[in-house]
Amino acid sequence: MAYRHRDGPLEVLRRVSFGVEAQEFVCLVGPSGCGKTTLLKVLAGLVHPYEGRVDFVGSHNGNPLTAMVFQDHGLFPWMTVMDNVTFGLDMRGMARVERERRALPLLERAGLARFVRSYPHELSIGMKQRAGLIRAFVTDPAVLLMDEPFASLDAQTKLILQDELLRILRDYPRPVVYVTHDIEEAILLGDRVLVMTARPGEVKAEFQVPFARPRALAVIQTPEFADLKGLIWRDLEAAVRYQSQQ
Repeated sequence: MAYRHRDGPLEVLRRVSFGVEAQEFVCLVGPSGCGKTTLLKVLAGLVHPYEGRVDFVGSHNGNPLTAMVFQDHGLFPWMTVMDNVTFGLDMRGMARVERERRALPLLERAGLARFVRSYPHELSIGMKQRAGLIRAFVTDPAVLLMDEPFASLDAQTKLILQDELLRILRDYPRPVVYVTHDIEEAILLGDRVLVMTARPGEVKAEFQVPFARPRALAVIQTPEFADLKGLIWRDLEAAVRYQSQQ
């Protein structure tokens, strides 16, 4: 696919083509401004490519094709945690009892069951991001799209939420497309890492992550992890340097 802004000649994406298998976790890394977030918006149907298309294969049972998790949790400040998490289900006309029945197991898994009647200002940053994550899962999307959801968290909270995400995906498996600037995060979470060029963004390299699942955080300390990180950075470094000079 390809994408350019409506109001000018700026080409953001060029010849981007990749597939995501059932239950596969694909991470996108690339320099700032290379079109990673735009690519997620194209996948979500929020913007439309001027060339190419996005295909979803399989049965979706009336559930949304995609759900997005952003760096900003995006919770409505006037709604409780439960109402925020079930907002998408409410918009689909689902009864409150059924909405809460579906959401509660996920909230319990995320450690938020005691805070379902709390408001966002009463939560820590990590708890807000957990709520944003559960809001996406509860709609049961065909594909989960994630745009640097843990980038604003401190290192310890980030590791905890990365581990929680992997645990939730074991019980609620689905394809994930995940944007990050963090190579370590991409290797820890992903089955495959795609490296994008500077704008206009293209996929210039692809790396399979060899580590089995379930994947413990201790894998970060292995020589194999360090070797793969070095290979990815070798392909990414030139694009980062080029983009920084534009």
